[in-house]
Amino acid sequence: MKVGFIGAGKVTRTISRHFIIAGHTVVVSNSRGPETLADFVADLGPGASAGTKQQAAECDVVMLATNWVSVPEALKGIDWRGRILIDATNAHIDPVPDISLAGVTRSRVALKGRTSSGMVAEMAVGARLVKAFSNMPMMWIQDFTPNKPRTVIFVSGDDTEAKRLVIELINSTGLVAIDLGPLANGDALHDVGGPLSGLDFHFVRRLR
Repeated sequence: MKVGFIGAGKVTRTISRHFIIAGHTVVVSNSRGPETLADFVADLGPGASAGTKQQAAECDVVMLATNWVSVPEALKGIDWRGRILIDATNAHIDPVPDISLAGVTRSRVALKGRTSSGMVAEMAVGARLVKAFSNMPMMWIQDFTPNKPRTVIFVSGDDTEAKRLVIELINSTGLVAIDLGPLANGDALHDVGGPLSGLDFHFVRRLR
């Protein structure tokens, strides 16, 4: 699968490495142009390439991985109709590096009872939106070895087919996707400040 990233920070660096190791390819974009990403994609290896935002948006799956304050501009100008968009953002009034109590306080004030992915869906009209990868600091999943922990990645979304493809993508890396249901309910559970946010779960075994 080919995955486009809008944003080139810690989230993109971490998740794209998992995807590349699993045999997928990635196209990384930022607001400054692909010529500024030479070192970034070289560090990721031959499975990565730099592109424009529009080129990233043409991939099989697109991941939004910017700071919250950059989300409106990042989504602007893209025809999202039918595209699968993974929202890996968290809502903050000010950009913060990872999940924090201060960030939670600011987020709840800013959202006024809404979920962050609900707001992203309003800005990316027509996207088949799936919320994932936003419930934990990236430092928790920076083990890229074959025997890495099977860390749980929560997923929510309203489009069943889009969510199935995202779950398959996540599971292909050795991480484990857990479906929390529709966007409105699931997002509230694993959004910053939710009961499943900031918890380090690992899938070990299940009863059948």
